[in-house]
Amino acid sequence: MNLTKNKEIIVYDLGLCSYKKAWDKQEYVLKKLVIQKINNRKLKKPSKIANYFFWVEHPPVITLGKSGNFDNLLIEKKKLENLKIDYFKTNRGGDITFHGPGQIVGYPIIDLENFFTDIHKYLRLLEEMVILTLKEYNLKGERSPGETGVWLDVGTPFARKICALGLRASRWVTMHGFALNVNTDLNFFDYIIPCGINGKKVTSMENELKSEISLSDVKNHLKKHFENLFGAKLKEVNQFIL
Repeated sequence: MNLTKNKEIIVYDLGLCSYKKAWDKQEYVLKKLVIQKINNRKLKKPSKIANYFFWVEHPPVITLGKSGNFDNLLIEKKKLENLKIDYFKTNRGGDITFHGPGQIVGYPIIDLENFFTDIHKYLRLLEEMVILTLKEYNLKGERSPGETGVWLDVGTPFARKICALGLRASRWVTMHGFALNVNTDLNFFDYIIPCGINGKKVTSMENELKSEISLSDVKNHLKKHFENLFGAKLKEVNQFIL
C-alpha cells in the first residue's frame, strides 16, 4: 500500500475537561483511525489517515498507569473523594501522576506511520519539545537516564520533575501524551509518589520562575517546537468534527 504521508495535525482545545471525558474522546478517535487503517488494507486507493492533538486542563485527578503500583497512592480513596480528587487506573504507560488546573496536558492522537515508526523516538521528541520550550524561559530541562519525562538539575540531590509522559499506541496510532507543570498546585503531589520514584521532587515553571506563567504563551512555544521536530503542520480548529 503506497499512501502519501499526512503531516497535518488537527488541534482542538478541550479547555477544562474531566479526565474521563477526555479519555473517552481519545479512545473514540483512536478506534476510528485504527478501523480506517484496517479497512485501507482492502482498498486499491486507501484514504489518508488524519492526525489529532488535544490540549486540555483537567480538574484535580490522580491517574495510575497500566503497570503502575497502587502503593504509590499515599491517600485512601475515600479521602480523595472528600477532597474532590478523581482517581483512574488507565491504559497508558508509566506509573502514577497528578493532573490539575495550571498544568498543560497534550494528547497527540497521531498515526506514527505518517512520520516514523519508532515509539522510543516519539517519546524522545516529546521530551525535546518540552526541553526547548523550557529553554525559552531560561530553564534547563534535561532527561534523566532510565526515567521518562523532563527534569531539572539531573544528577544532583535537587533533581525534580517538571513534565511527565505516558502513552498508549495501537497499530502505530498514539494516545495519552504529556503533562507540563506550568502553574500547577504542587501540594497535590504530596498524595502520591510521583511516577513511582522515591526521593525526587516535582516542580513547576511558576515555582522555578517565581511568577505565574501564561498558559497560552507556553502552548505556542510547544506548538512551534512540535511542528519543527515532527516536520508537521498543526491546524487549530474551533470545533472538533471527526
